[in-house]
Amino acid sequence: MEPPAAILETARRQQRRSAWLRTLTQWHWISSGLCLIGMLLFALTGITLNHAASIGATPRIETVEAQLPETLLESLRVQAHSQAADGAPLPRALDEWLGSRVPRPVAGLAAEWSEDELYLAMPHPGGDAWLSIDLLSGELLYEDTDRGWISYFNDLHKGRNTGAVWRWFIDVFAVACVVFCLTGLLLLQMHSSRRRSTWPLVGLGLLLPLLLALLFIH
Repeated sequence: MEPPAAILETARRQQRRSAWLRTLTQWHWISSGLCLIGMLLFALTGITLNHAASIGATPRIETVEAQLPETLLESLRVQAHSQAADGAPLPRALDEWLGSRVPRPVAGLAAEWSEDELYLAMPHPGGDAWLSIDLLSGELLYEDTDRGWISYFNDLHKGRNTGAVWRWFIDVFAVACVVFCLTGLLLLQMHSSRRRSTWPLVGLGLLLPLLLALLFIH
């Protein structure tokens, strides 16, 4: 029969193990809930990115041509000759004039100014757009290329032209994935004594991509 001190120590170890198990399980399921949709999105777009050359898409191109009013054009010419013009956003008057003619908002975007042209790049997930104004003639040309939903989600996967908020989401999502994986690993360790295949499977998950990289990637 075990002495009382040994029984108490065994009970304490079991209580500590149970507390750790509850904590890890809670962190694991919370992180899995946060990651679920994001992991599905990134897994599916990983497949579409890997086979991007095999997935056909017909870009949809929208073009707008217009003529600027002379008063607005003259104000742009004056600003184009300013030393601080390049990289400055479009004037408010031009924003308002473009609002009913160009489908994408342009307010606050940095423009490229020269003496004879104003150029505005507007890349976006799944496509690209640009706007050009000839400061000599006042001709405006806008073009928007949309490559479809698959390209849109592929760009979300890469964080391409998505803005600061989406990039922050990717960072938070990545941290949640790390928590999910590490808590899963610790749970595997705690249950490994009753599941003999645990560490062989973990080792295979490490060894397989390593061998593929060494043998087939040059």
